[in-house]
Amino acid sequence: MLVFVTQASSSREGPADKAALGEMLFSDPILSRTRTISCASCHKPAFAFADTTAVSTGVEGRTGVRNTPSAMNLSLQRTFFWDGRAKSLEEQALAPIRNPDEMDLPIEEAVRRLKADSKYNQYFRNIFNSGPDSTNLAAALAAFERTLETSDSPFDNWKFSDDPRAVSDAVKRGFTLFNEKGKCVKCHFGADFTANEFRNIGLFNGKEFNDSGRALISGNKEETGKFKTPGLRNIALTAPYMHNGMLRDLREVVEFYNEPGKFVKNAIGRDSILLQPLGLTDDEKKDLEAFLLSLTDKRFEQQGRVAARKQ
Repeated sequence: MLVFVTQASSSREGPADKAALGEMLFSDPILSRTRTISCASCHKPAFAFADTTAVSTGVEGRTGVRNTPSAMNLSLQRTFFWDGRAKSLEEQALAPIRNPDEMDLPIEEAVRRLKADSKYNQYFRNIFNSGPDSTNLAAALAAFERTLETSDSPFDNWKFSDDPRAVSDAVKRGFTLFNEKGKCVKCHFGADFTANEFRNIGLFNGKEFNDSGRALISGNKEETGKFKTPGLRNIALTAPYMHNGMLRDLREVVEFYNEPGKFVKNAIGRDSILLQPLGLTDDEKKDLEAFLLSLTDKRFEQQGRVAARKQ
C-alpha cells in the first residue's frame, strides 16, 4: 500500500503546520456524522487520491451520483467539482463534510467535535493561534491538498529533463497523436493537461444520460451536459472515468473519444471537436494509451505498473 507523506512534518507536539494538520484531518473519520468515513475513504492515496468505483459510498451506505475525481494537482485550477460549483479549494474542502450523501455532518458540529477533542483543539491553537472554526478547518484541509502536486513522471523526464530514454517510442508516437489526430490537446493542455474549461463531450441525451452538469450551477441552458475537463496526471490510477464513472479503463476512454456516438446515442449538444469520429487505428489507440500511462508520477511506480498490465 502506498503511504503518501507530505512535505509538511509533525512532531511529538503535533503537526508542524496547517498542511500537516490538514493531512491528519483528511484521514480522520471524526469529520463524518457516523465517525466511519474520512476524506481519504473516497480519495484513496494509493489511487492518486481518487476512488475505485463509479460513485463513492458515504455514511450508512449512501451513494452519490458522480465519480470522485482525484484530489491531486489542484493548485492551478480555478473551479472545483465536476460542475465547478466551488471557487476555491477552501470552499471545496468543506462541501463533502456537509453533503448528506457523503459525510453528512454540519460544519458547526464538525467544529464542535474538534473543539471538544483536546489534541485537535491544541493543534489548531498552535498553528492558527485560535481554536477550531470553519475558516481554519477549510484552510488546513486545502493546505494539505495543495501539497499533492506531482511532476516526476516518465513524460516529464522525457520532455522537461531531455532524457529520450525515459519513455518508449510508443509514448512518443502517442504524444504526437494527442496533439494532432486525436485532438486531445484542444482541451487537455498546460502543466496539468487541462484547460480548466467546461465541455459537453456527448454524455447527455436527456434520457438515460440526463445529468445537466454545469447548467445546474450557472442556470445557462447552453451549458447543459457540460462538465469540467479533468487534468490527466496520474490518470492511469483513477479509473473508472467520466463524471458518471461509466468507462472502466483507458482503452474504453480512447474508444469513446474515437467514436462517442457508439457509447451514447442521440447526444445533445456534443462539442464540435467530437462531431466526427477520429478514425484512430488499433495501433494508434495503443500508442495513445502508452502516452497516458507515461503521466504517472514515479511515487506511484508500482501502482502504475499494475495499471499498465490491466489496460
